[in-house]
Amino acid sequence: MTVTNPLPTPLIPLDSPVFDIGTVGGKGANLVRLVNAGFQVPPGFIVPTTAYQEFTSENQLFHQIRSIVKDVDPSSPDELERASQKIRSKFSEGKVSAQLRDALETGWKWLDQQPVAVRSSATAEDLPYMSFAGQQDTYLNVRGNEALLEAVVKCWSSLWTARAIGYRTRNQIPHNEVSLSVIVQQMVQSQSSGVLFTANPLTGLRTEVVIDATFGLGEALVSGQVEPDHYIVDMESKDIREKFLGSKLVSIESVPDGGVQTTTQGASDLQAVPDDVIHQLATTGKQIEKVYDFPQDIEWAWADDKIYVLQSRPITSLFPIPVVSESDQLHVYFSFGAVQGLLEPMTPLGQDAIRLIFAGGSSLFGFENRNQHTQGVIKIAGDRLWGDMTGVIRHPIGAKLAPKVFPGVEPGSLNALEQILSDPKIAAGSGQLRFRTFVRLIKFGLRMLRRMIHFARHPEDKAKEIEQAYQDNILLLEEKYRPAAGKANDLETNIKLFSEIYYAFPYAVPEIMGGALPGLIPLLALSKFSKELHGSNDLAMELTRGLPNNVTTKMDLALWDTAKTIKANATAYDALKSTPAEDLSQQYLQNQLPDQAQNAIGEFLTQYGMRGLGEIDIGRPRWRENPTQILKTIQSYLQIEDESLAPDAVFHRGEIQAEKALETLKSLALQTFGGKFKAKMIEALVRRLRALGGLRESPKFYIIQMMGIMRQSMLDLGQELVTQGKLTQPDDLFFLYLDELEDFSKGELTEWELLIRQHRDSYNREMLRKQIPRMLVSDGRTFYEGMTTHDLEDGSFKGSPVSPGVVEGTVKIVFNPHQAHLLPGEILVCPGTDPAWTPLFLAASGLVMEVGGLMTHGAIVAREYGIPAVVGVNQATEIFHDGDRIRINGSTGLIEKIG
Repeated sequence: MTVTNPLPTPLIPLDSPVFDIGTVGGKGANLVRLVNAGFQVPPGFIVPTTAYQEFTSENQLFHQIRSIVKDVDPSSPDELERASQKIRSKFSEGKVSAQLRDALETGWKWLDQQPVAVRSSATAEDLPYMSFAGQQDTYLNVRGNEALLEAVVKCWSSLWTARAIGYRTRNQIPHNEVSLSVIVQQMVQSQSSGVLFTANPLTGLRTEVVIDATFGLGEALVSGQVEPDHYIVDMESKDIREKFLGSKLVSIESVPDGGVQTTTQGASDLQAVPDDVIHQLATTGKQIEKVYDFPQDIEWAWADDKIYVLQSRPITSLFPIPVVSESDQLHVYFSFGAVQGLLEPMTPLGQDAIRLIFAGGSSLFGFENRNQHTQGVIKIAGDRLWGDMTGVIRHPIGAKLAPKVFPGVEPGSLNALEQILSDPKIAAGSGQLRFRTFVRLIKFGLRMLRRMIHFARHPEDKAKEIEQAYQDNILLLEEKYRPAAGKANDLETNIKLFSEIYYAFPYAVPEIMGGALPGLIPLLALSKFSKELHGSNDLAMELTRGLPNNVTTKMDLALWDTAKTIKANATAYDALKSTPAEDLSQQYLQNQLPDQAQNAIGEFLTQYGMRGLGEIDIGRPRWRENPTQILKTIQSYLQIEDESLAPDAVFHRGEIQAEKALETLKSLALQTFGGKFKAKMIEALVRRLRALGGLRESPKFYIIQMMGIMRQSMLDLGQELVTQGKLTQPDDLFFLYLDELEDFSKGELTEWELLIRQHRDSYNREMLRKQIPRMLVSDGRTFYEGMTTHDLEDGSFKGSPVSPGVVEGTVKIVFNPHQAHLLPGEILVCPGTDPAWTPLFLAASGLVMEVGGLMTHGAIVAREYGIPAVVGVNQATEIFHDGDRIRINGSTGLIEKIG
C-alpha cells in the first residue's frame, strides 16, 4: 500500500486507536482491535456511522423508514421483503454529498487503486450476546470510484434487508437505535478460505477448533453454495482429530473487470489447505480468542503463504459456562431451573438469595461463615443457577447413586448423566472419605434420623405441629422487620432482612423436611410392594391421591372456594365472566371490583399473594402485585358446570381412590406368604405417607413466605427511591447483586443506574434464549435433549411417567400461566411448572412437561388430583401444537397423536 495522502475526514484507517461500536460498528471495532493486536488483517479504512446518518438525514429517509417498518409482521417473509424493497429503493435514489465522494476517491488511491472488498458493519452486530451474522451485504472485487460509491450506498441500504428487519423486531431491538458503517479493504485473492470456530459450535467443547475450508473466495462457503472440507483440531493433543474432504464443486473467484464469478470444479479428492496450515489456523484462532476472552467465529483467507483474518465475532450460540477457579479437574453441573421448573433467567438479587440459602445449608455440615460467593454448590451461567455435582459423581458411591436418584428429580437429564459418567476424564476416583467429612455427615444424619423417628411415631399430630411452627416463624419475621407506619424500611434494614434468607435452609431442611421424609420414604417400600403384588407401580402412585397437608393443594382448593363465592353472587359473577382478566386485575388493585369479588380475592391473596410465577426468584412479581393469572384461573373455574369436574370433587375422588388402592394392596398381600404381616406393614407405611407426605411442599412454601416479606419491604423502599429520583422503577433494587446493594447503602456505588440497566439488559437478553441445557461440563460441553425418542415405530413419543392413568384430550401449549386460559378438559403441555402453575391443574385433564421428575411438585400435585402426567419430554412444546388430539399414558410414559 502506497500512502499518497492522509485519509480525509470522515474516513478512519483500520490501524487507528480502538474505536467504539457506535462509530465503526461491530465488525469494524473487531477489525480495529485485531489490527492493534498484531494480526494479519488486509489494509483498509472505515466509513463511519456518521456518514450513514448524514446520508439518511440529507435525503429525509428517517420518517419514511419508520412509516414502512411500523406495522410489519416479523413472522411474514412476504411483508418483510416488501418493506425491505421499498426502503432500499429509496436509498438507491438518494444523493451522496460531494465531501464523501471526494473522500472515497482519495481512500481508493490510498489503497493503491487496488480491487477492494466493501463490507457492512452495523452497530448491532458481532456482539458477545447476539451476532446478527449474515444480516447485511458484502461486495467483493470492487474496482473504480463509482463502483466503490455504489457499493457503499448498497451496504447502507442493507441495514434494511428483510432478514435484518425481522431479526431486530423479533429480538426487540429498536430500529432507530441501529446504524451502519462500511469497511473498505484491499481484496485478498485467496487460494483458499473459510471459517474457523475456536470452540465446537455443536457440542460446546472449548478444547476443539473446528475449521471449514474451500478453494477461492469464502463467499461460496458463507452463502451455503459449497460443501467444504471439515477439520476438527484437538488443542490438548494438537492432533487433527477429524478430517472430512467436501466436494468443493463450486468456487468463487475475482474477475479482471470487477465483481466475481462462480466456477464448477471437481475437487473432492483435494484438501483445501495442507495440514500445517490447519495447525496454523487453529493456533491463530486460539490467539484471537485470548484477545476477546471468549470463543470466536473467524473468517480467514490463505494467500501467498499467509493467513489473513477477515473477521472475528463471538460464537453467540454457545451457552456460557460457570466461572470456576483454575483447576485441571472438569466440573459437572445440572440445571437448578430444570429441577425447579424455572428455565428463565433469574434477577441478580434472586440469584444471590438462592446462593445464600445454600450457604446457610452448608452450616448443617459444619461449614460456618459461608456466603453467596464461598458456598460451593450453586454457580451462575446465563443468569441461571447450576448445581455443581462434581464431588458426587467423582466418588464411586455417588457415581452409582446419581443415576438412581435422577429419574425422581429430572429424568430428562439421565441420558446426559450417563454420557458424562462414561467419560474417562470425569470418571469416579478412589472414593476416600476424609474423617472430618465423615463425622459431619454422621452428625447431620443422626440429627435427621432422630427427628424422622420422632415424627413417624405420631404422624398426624406432628404434621400439625410442623405447620404451626413454621407459620409462627413467619409471624416473628414479619414482626421483627415491620416498618413504622407510613414509612418504608431503609436500605440497611432491608439488607438485614434479606440476609435472613441464610437461615431458611438450616430451619426448613431438618425441621420441616425432616418431618416430611417419614412420609416420603414409605413410598419407596410401597412402590416395591406394588410392583411385586400388582406388577406395576400404579397402586403406589394411587396412594398419593388427595394427600392432606399439602400447602399447594390447599392453595388450589382455596382458589376454587374463591370462585364458588364469586359464582354465588350474580353481580360478581357477571363482572368476572364478561370482563378480560387484565382489566379485572387493574380493577382489583384499584379496589373497584364488586364487593363480593373484591373481598373473596383479597382473602385469597392475603394468604397466598406472596406466590407467583418463577417464585424462587425474589425479583419476580407476585400475585398480589399482578393477580391477572389468578383471575384467569377463576374465570376458567367459573366455566365448570359439571359438579363431578369441580376441583373439590376431583380431590375427594382422589382420597377415595387412595383408600381403594390401600385395600387392594392389602388384599393382594394377604394372598402371599406372611400376608398378615405384609398387610400391617403396608397399612403402617400408608398411614405415614398420608399424614406426612404432603409436607414435601412445605419447606419451599416457608421460603417463599420469607421471600414475600422481603420483596414487599424492598418494593416499598424502591418506591420511595423512585420518588426521590434515585431509581427509575420500584423493582430496580432486585437488579443489583447483594454486594452492589451493600455498596449502594454505604454510598460507595456511584454508577448504580448504569449497573441496574446493564443487569436488566442481560436479563432481558437471556429471556430470549430458546433452548436451555439440562447439564453442563466446564470444558463447554452442553447437553440439551431429554428422554423423548422420535423413532418409535408407530410415531409416538416417550417420556417419564409420574402420575398414572390414561387420558385423551386437546393440547393446550402454555409458556406463561399469566397469559393462559385453559379450558376444562384440555391437556396442559408446557416447559415446566412451579406452584404458580398448579391452579391450572384443576382444569386440566392431563399434563406433559419438558422437565421435571417423579418427586418434583408438578408431578406430586398431578398425582394428588388424579391427572395423568408425563415429564422429561424433550421439546414437547414444539412437537405438539394447540388443538392436537393426543393420548397420554401416565403409567408408561407413552404419548400418542390421535388426531
